Amino acid sequence: MQEFEKSISFDDRDIRLKVGLLAPQAGGSVLIQSGDTAVLVTATQAPGREGIDFLPLIVDYEERLYAAGRIPGGFFRREGKPPEKAILTSRLIDRPLRPLFPSWLRDDIQIVATTLSMDEEVPPDVLAVTGASVAVLLAKIPFYGPMAAVRVGLVGDDFILNPTFKELEEGELDLVIAGSPDGIVMVEAGANELPEQDVIEAIDFGYEAVQELIQAQRELLETLGIEIATAEPPTVNENLEKFVSDRATEGIEKVLSQYDLDKNARDLALEEIQTTVEQAVAELPEEDPIRIATAEQPKAIANSFKALTKKLMRRQILEQGIRVDGRKLDEVRPISCHVGLLPARVHGSGLFKRGLTQVLSIATLGTPGDAQDLADDLNPAIEKRYLHHYNFPPFSVGETRPLRSPGRREIGHGALAERSLIPVLPTREAFPYVVRVVSEVLSSNGSTSMGSVCGSTLALMDAGVPLNKPVSGAAMGLIKEGDEVRILTDIQGIEDFLGDMDFKVAGTDTGITALQMDMKITGLSIDTIGKAINQAKPARLHILQEMLKAIDKPRSELSPYAPRLLTLKIDPELIGLVIGPSGKTIKAITEQTGAKIDIEDSGTVTISAIEAEKAEKAKQIIFNMTRKLNEGDVYVGKVTRIIDIGAFVEVLPGKEGMIHISQLAEGRVGRVEDEVAVGDEIVVKVRGFDNKGRLNLTRLGIHPEEAAAARAAATV
Repeated sequence: MQEFEKSISFDDRDIRLKVGLLAPQAGGSVLIQSGDTAVLVTATQAPGREGIDFLPLIVDYEERLYAAGRIPGGFFRREGKPPEKAILTSRLIDRPLRPLFPSWLRDDIQIVATTLSMDEEVPPDVLAVTGASVAVLLAKIPFYGPMAAVRVGLVGDDFILNPTFKELEEGELDLVIAGSPDGIVMVEAGANELPEQDVIEAIDFGYEAVQELIQAQRELLETLGIEIATAEPPTVNENLEKFVSDRATEGIEKVLSQYDLDKNARDLALEEIQTTVEQAVAELPEEDPIRIATAEQPKAIANSFKALTKKLMRRQILEQGIRVDGRKLDEVRPISCHVGLLPARVHGSGLFKRGLTQVLSIATLGTPGDAQDLADDLNPAIEKRYLHHYNFPPFSVGETRPLRSPGRREIGHGALAERSLIPVLPTREAFPYVVRVVSEVLSSNGSTSMGSVCGSTLALMDAGVPLNKPVSGAAMGLIKEGDEVRILTDIQGIEDFLGDMDFKVAGTDTGITALQMDMKITGLSIDTIGKAINQAKPARLHILQEMLKAIDKPRSELSPYAPRLLTLKIDPELIGLVIGPSGKTIKAITEQTGAKIDIEDSGTVTISAIEAEKAEKAKQIIFNMTRKLNEGDVYVGKVTRIIDIGAFVEVLPGKEGMIHISQLAEGRVGRVEDEVAVGDEIVVKVRGFDNKGRLNLTRLGIHPEEAAAARAAATV
């Protein structure tokens, strides 16, 4: 392919597309740049494998530390396991791409996005999303594109396209929107309790820019003489479709209208109907075309049965406005909430149940040293003080499979719940704890991510974390046939599986804190998205009311097993004094008191211990070590050594001064040893400092009340 470069500019921010230069053996490749951030995105296609009945799309986002001019740490000095941010970016690329491939496509497709250069201004993730569309189009893979993505921020009253890291940090919104010619295909956002209308306007604002990027891709293809690839879908076996429909429609309709059936009973009933169809096919003569077709395609009956079930379920919703469990379109399933379910060893716990979905969230309070260090990632953030982890074991859906480390889905759902709750967490100054919440999905039938948001709010309040406001969340669904559209509140598993949208909305009673929308169709209008966001609000408020029945405010006291934190500020120049040579001093304080000590470069010292008195003891030691000595202060000190002209006394840890022989007692002292011995504890007063900064002490002129106060302070 010939080398070609195209530049798109909006809001004084350029995006540059360079094709034909790099990765010539990939199906399609593009170097997409903005500022000094550059991402190489490639798309490669291979023939489908035998027996595959889904789209085997693989999306990988690769971070290279050379992009920021850094060398990886560790023994091997090379990149290893992808960090969480890279996994989330892979998901961000995948989610708007997947619905734009034909549903019947079964070829292996791999998208690889590699950050080659990165500045401190431009995030690479949205560039990678748009670059993936360009690469797919250049690879001539069947695709209902072009597709593009932009980020929208809100600083003051102004929306900003593709804001910098700094603008995101200062703003109230971080929204990524991806769209196709047919409409919006993906939304993901974190917001600081923004009203619904503000979020809708931000989505509309972003989609205008998306359309400019779509047009730029069309112009690029036209210049290169490339047409968007299309392909004919496989032929449908109409005889088989009719055979399945004739024998299964009545039974499926009956099952879907039995509103008292739970998920397991409904699934079992549908399986029985499918089995009868399979038996009917097996009884056909061997030369029958339907039997021959199903023998050649073992999954043909199951696929036809699924398509029929989808059609009938959607028709019931569109024509009758009733869902498979008998709910109205805007109705939430029954909710129950519990807190403090686990023993006090657990700092806080919350159980949230909505229908058959059940999530148990557990909150743990840690010290500043427990924060997650992000310094090795291509990420401006240094550490995370709030960690949210999500687990989805196989028993939650009645299945068996080997347990593995968290996958992309678990990491993505945990990140969504984390983003939902961060806006309401207390400041570091108000609550210096590092907080970890783990959401264990115990039963799943739709929207476990929003269930984890609700359960985690309960757990945090049970742990005594002073949230600014409680957060709830609901998942919205969609059924769209032609111009007929129905928005569903609080979707369950079958509605997610057979529907067109999964739109998660989390927030407080004031506004939205997080959004995540995924589509199974090629686009949705801003009007429909606005209706879904507005319809989610009463659902969120209803769920929130049910949660507050279990606990209406954070507990005033922490678990007795949670660490007690004390903080003090010291002169940064004295940090070395507290740490000591090779950490000797701080280790000694830890051994003496049993407290854990964390010191920041700013001089903030955080001391933690399960028992408050241990933390207080360590705090007092560090305070005494670092406090400024003033003339006239009185202390109880220990004699450390004696010389001919006086005695040295340690008045505070690491602070030693000398009492001249003339200051040991009233009248003449013949020998120092006549008044004090090494190891004696004596009351002394600060006389001042000599011209070399050395501390001078005295035993003279100390009032009895001053001495008593010093002895009392020494016992603390």
